[in-house]
Amino acid sequence: MGLFRMSVMRSWVGLIFAVVLLAGCVLGQDSDSVSTSPLPSTPAMAVSRPIDLKPIDLTPDASGAVPPEQIRDLLRRAEDKDLENDKRQRDYTYIEREERHHLDGHGGVKRVESRTSEILEIYGEPAERLTAKDDKPLAADEAKKEDDKIQKIIDKRKQESEADRRKRLEHEEKSREDDRKFVLEIADAFNFRLAGSEVIDGRDAWVLEGEPRPGYEPKHRDAKMLNKFKGRVWIDKTDAQWVKLDITAIDTIAVGWVLARIHKGAHVMVEMTRVNDEVWLPKHVQFHLDARVALFKNYIEDVEQTFRDYKKFRTDTKITVVGVESRE
Repeated sequence: MGLFRMSVMRSWVGLIFAVVLLAGCVLGQDSDSVSTSPLPSTPAMAVSRPIDLKPIDLTPDASGAVPPEQIRDLLRRAEDKDLENDKRQRDYTYIEREERHHLDGHGGVKRVESRTSEILEIYGEPAERLTAKDDKPLAADEAKKEDDKIQKIIDKRKQESEADRRKRLEHEEKSREDDRKFVLEIADAFNFRLAGSEVIDGRDAWVLEGEPRPGYEPKHRDAKMLNKFKGRVWIDKTDAQWVKLDITAIDTIAVGWVLARIHKGAHVMVEMTRVNDEVWLPKHVQFHLDARVALFKNYIEDVEQTFRDYKKFRTDTKITVVGVESRE
């Protein structure tokens, strides 16, 4: 299904990721829909602020907490960084493998299944082409269906009118701006403590621990779920880029209109990697889900996703289904 790609990274911080990731798993569990990329496709018309290159110094107060204004500055810098990542990420294809362990009520493994996909960028829009199930190549008829699916996307974008394209991009830009408001509210919704520094892939990173701030009244419509999570965030000191997230649900979460509930203890960890010394992209995702949908169907799963073979392509390459190399 490509849960990670379908749901997230509309915003920067992992507490957002946890909500959307886990909700997507519950609501889209049985779906084989075409998925999107692990990082959001930033609208071509969106204009980000110039990234502030001044170093950020996180200085805890007497209690060991990092002042909210410092966290807010860091989140704003990281969100700007994400906009740049989004633009550069559209120049890459890659391979994603997802392995899903379906568990029984005692934690035993009932069955294991995996999917391997090639992720493409077509006219600036991400698309998935399934290439293997359970590490076996697709049968010829299944492979043809995947090629046909990609061709439909190509044809749709080729035929898109300028007015429709403008409308689509405006909608995406509005979503991005809404994400920004949510991201910046996190600095107020949590008490962050500077837990120290670590070296990740040879680079220095801050380690921040966050817990819900007691009595906080959320402003954003989605922020009401923030008090259901706690976790750690690793942030690259040089790039002000999040490089690792480790998030846990500390209470039951009600999701959507289908009476879905994500139980306490659900957990997600995300790791990023720097590619070609120019962009940060997903490397590894793990999550544990214990959820119930509509009071009768349980989902208990351990899922691992890996991302590899990032390849940069020329932006002027013509698109064809055979090899579907790139976009025009």
